[in-house]
Amino acid sequence: DNLKFDVSGVDEVKRKFFGTLYNTYGFFALYANVDGFKYTETEIPLNERPEIDRWVISLLNTLIADVKDAYENYEPTRAGRAIQSFVNDNLSNWYVRLNRKRFWGGEYDNDKIAAYQTLYTCLETVAVLAAPIIPFFTDRLFKDLSAATGRNEGMSVHLTTFPTADSSVIDKDLEERMNMAQRISSMVLSLRRKVSLKVRQPLNKIMVPVLNDKTVQQIDKVKDIILTEVNIKGIEYLDDTSGVLVKKIKPNFKVLGPKHGKIMKQIAALVNQMTQEDITTIERENNFSVIINEQEVILTTEDVEILSEDIPGWLVANDGALTVALDITVTDELKDEGIAREFINRIQNIRKDSGFEVVDKIQIKIMKHDDITKAIELHAKYISTQTLAQNIELVDNLEQNEAILVELNETISTLIKVIKA
Repeated sequence: DNLKFDVSGVDEVKRKFFGTLYNTYGFFALYANVDGFKYTETEIPLNERPEIDRWVISLLNTLIADVKDAYENYEPTRAGRAIQSFVNDNLSNWYVRLNRKRFWGGEYDNDKIAAYQTLYTCLETVAVLAAPIIPFFTDRLFKDLSAATGRNEGMSVHLTTFPTADSSVIDKDLEERMNMAQRISSMVLSLRRKVSLKVRQPLNKIMVPVLNDKTVQQIDKVKDIILTEVNIKGIEYLDDTSGVLVKKIKPNFKVLGPKHGKIMKQIAALVNQMTQEDITTIERENNFSVIINEQEVILTTEDVEILSEDIPGWLVANDGALTVALDITVTDELKDEGIAREFINRIQNIRKDSGFEVVDKIQIKIMKHDDITKAIELHAKYISTQTLAQNIELVDNLEQNEAILVELNETISTLIKVIKA
């Protein structure tokens, strides 16, 4: 076969993978330099680290095993895709994003050290795993990491020993419930986009139908992560969705066709006649019996597609057996908190554009506006904490030549003055 080469494909990989890995390293380097992290501290035992650290280390060791198997079977494409998925979906888009505050806030304590050690281990291991197929980029990444800590100083990544997966730190149950947190968060964020509700706008709650106690326990263990990620106040579990959620079911012809062939149409007709109780049964048991031509046929959730209808004041989404209903009612209290969060975002952007250092304290002046004054007064302490502001002053007027006009939404704008304290 002719070698297929696509410039746009290369650019996409550059942006989606190499850019993400570079930015993840840049994030680590920025805060590690601020705190003087050199990996000279005693290794924090894994069982003493937060659950999210144990999760990413578990995934990392699963990745080591998968990549080793791919290389040994001469499947570099499979290895590359596994590494890319780990870096993009789990390390950058989940671990780093959920742990930002551990790096830039608070004291240099064991929790922060554990975060640095965990992220360093992931970056170093990714460099070694990807070295056979990304030789130059990974050698630079490995050497930059080594130069900062003195570990493997001066050594090329290509002279290191290939890592061995530690099965004792692989926790499949932890990986499963974190995957559930990612899926629920993804559904809620998708619902927010559907009605243009930014993540910075807090919402009251989500409802999650649960099929068994195990699901409740799994979600409960990652509940705080979900609530923080999607900016929701609470989760309500539904063990009986009757009267609350109306579900629809339809045949999954892509699965039914290959499995059942000639009787596919008969099965599809029975599926279309299923009641709400039948739908609940197939979801809960993953097993539903139908009789076709005097023979029993067992259907599973793979054979059907189950959808939930929106209900007044709520939006509903499905991902396999998982269903989420989002309360989209914005009360005055939630609106004020959303305004405060928008201010934090704008102030952080001003800090960055002004060239302030990460640790610089600031003073803030905000011109009063009927739609924002109450929100600022209620959440002044929170805004100050998030932006390192020593004080926030609401003033009647600001000169445009000494302040910055910021737009919080389509109808609200005001002037802000931010100076270094």
